[in-house]
Amino acid sequence: MALPMRDQMKYWCVAAAVFLVVLWFTGDVLLPFLIGAAIAYFLDPVADRLEALGLSRAMATMVITLIAILIFVLMALLVIPALVTQSVSLFNVAPKLADNFMAFLRDHFPTLFVEGSTLNNSITSIAATVQERGGELLQTALASAASLLNVMILFVIVPVVAVYLLLDWDRMVAEIDSLLPRDHAPVIRRLARDIDKTLAGFVRGMGTVCLILGTYYAIALMLVGLQFGLVVGFIAGLVTFIPYLGALLGGILAIGLAMFQFWGDWVSIGLVAGVFILGQTLEGNFLTPKLVGNSVGLHPVWLILALSVFGSLFGFVGMLAAVPIAATLGVIARFVAERYRESMLYKGTDSTSDRTEK
Repeated sequence: MALPMRDQMKYWCVAAAVFLVVLWFTGDVLLPFLIGAAIAYFLDPVADRLEALGLSRAMATMVITLIAILIFVLMALLVIPALVTQSVSLFNVAPKLADNFMAFLRDHFPTLFVEGSTLNNSITSIAATVQERGGELLQTALASAASLLNVMILFVIVPVVAVYLLLDWDRMVAEIDSLLPRDHAPVIRRLARDIDKTLAGFVRGMGTVCLILGTYYAIALMLVGLQFGLVVGFIAGLVTFIPYLGALLGGILAIGLAMFQFWGDWVSIGLVAGVFILGQTLEGNFLTPKLVGNSVGLHPVWLILALSVFGSLFGFVGMLAAVPIAATLGVIARFVAERYRESMLYKGTDSTSDRTEK
């Protein structure tokens, strides 16, 4: 005999509350495991395709691991040192850029610096903060990154977790499926398929878009001659999954740096702006429709809300969990809306009486 709906709701609410409490108190501990699980989920289709070609699951996992190690070594030798060097250089020249910016404003907009005006006080305060706190901000950021993602997490726990989860992914899914309540297993499987379709379409699609755009921005800006093109391209590609933020943030940063570096050379400044205009055009008209699609069902506003809420509540771990939770809640909301449209609460009593008369 099935449990009453009220009792079932109690169990599911308790499970959700326990999940949030665990996320709250063990966020930093769970971080490497969440990253490892995300990597395994991302690579599971690759392992499945290698299995279809005749490899065992263990061999498929080994091939993926060796390729990942090769890519990491190449990045560590070629990309990461240049990225770190440019990042440090950018922070070091930040005070000089602030001085140049203030000189530019004084020369072209002298009315902004009327003594005692609110705008003058604000600009002076911002410039002083940039000059005095630039180096300190870099040291704080590096210290925070070191405490959050230490060497053990990055180079030991995450890869080990990812490899083991990738190796046992299908077995874990089958085990979870065997634990589903029998009365609701078909509905839960349907919801899980919809969640997987939504999440996979967004995460894998947007991950590919971020990688393509980040590479494009970095290479194009370096070819144009922008000093910190690699850093700007990395930042723009990293935040591309938030709609329009990647192009906006990267464009403002790149054009601002180009104005200081190429002031008077409007062709070079225009080329830098053209890089981001072309990138945004490619993203909106080709990359996102082809790689993500319009049927993902994860609205940009809903995604931004989820990132903001879970990021403020649970920090970086919350931001990692925000996308799958947003996808899950979106699928459940559509399912509830579908059931509501099929219910008597939506159709009313007139539809019942009409069917009876017929």
